[in-house]
Amino acid sequence: MPPGAWMEQEIREQPSLLRAQASRYEDELRSAMGGLRPQLVVLAARGSSDHAALYARYLIEIFLQIPVSLAAPSVLTRYRSEVRYPPCLIVGISQSGAAPDVGEVLESARNHGHSTLAVTNSPASRVASAAEHALLLDCGPERSVAATKTYTASLLAMGCLVRALGGELPPMGLPDEAWLDRSRSAAEAALGPVLRSNRWFALGRGLSFASAHETALKLMECALVPCKAYSTADFQHGPRALATHGSTALVFGQPPERLEAQGCAVERFPDPGHGPWSPIAEIMTGQWLALLAARAKGLDPDQPDHLTKVTRTL
Repeated sequence: MPPGAWMEQEIREQPSLLRAQASRYEDELRSAMGGLRPQLVVLAARGSSDHAALYARYLIEIFLQIPVSLAAPSVLTRYRSEVRYPPCLIVGISQSGAAPDVGEVLESARNHGHSTLAVTNSPASRVASAAEHALLLDCGPERSVAATKTYTASLLAMGCLVRALGGELPPMGLPDEAWLDRSRSAAEAALGPVLRSNRWFALGRGLSFASAHETALKLMECALVPCKAYSTADFQHGPRALATHGSTALVFGQPPERLEAQGCAVERFPDPGHGPWSPIAEIMTGQWLALLAARAKGLDPDQPDHLTKVTRTL
């Protein structure tokens, strides 16, 4: 098999998988939430799941006007201190379900009477059993170390959760096979500048900020490209000074003005036009780019050095 064969297969599975699961996610979450209207939502996650949580934060605050906190699990696991949350919903996202610190956050919250929800691809996992309710992503095995289909399924689950909590999101927009081809073409166009650069940035804002973070992570873990993600707004407060000749900015949304004039190659990723659902599709360009960059460098993103599929942190 060519390097990254599993990753490519799992990228390609996403359109059909997401369409097959969307209605079930929404039905199960409506049943689990049962009209719940929390004063606060707390999200606990690591790695790619943390980027899904970042997307959820924007969705929840935009469409529900409920404040969101991203949990710092080490407050509990390392410092043995427990935050006195007001009545809230605590959501743990872990594609493998094996994140022990996310499990501890859910267990502690449940013991204190808060509503808890686990979102995972592993039904017999610590995270699934720790929460009162669990949504199984049901993506099938994900054999590549890089999360692809479990990441986009997690994003879809977050959109369905917001709807289940009463958010009036517009009609669901999901990627199709034509979008897969378009996103791969965009990645191929960006590949040359990425391979020729010595500084890399992934930029996005609002709902697309999660896509910038996930693209940077994919480039690091698959292709050993030390890409740094920034909010497009924060990028203007200092990091932009580094974006000169020899650098590339991978941009979701509108790029900063005159960035190319200072020597930075700007690759603007295509917008699928799905409104708040767009990050589910737009990240596919980042996934393709990481896969293609790894292959161009002779690396196998299915089996990267020094990384494993399941990462356990406390």
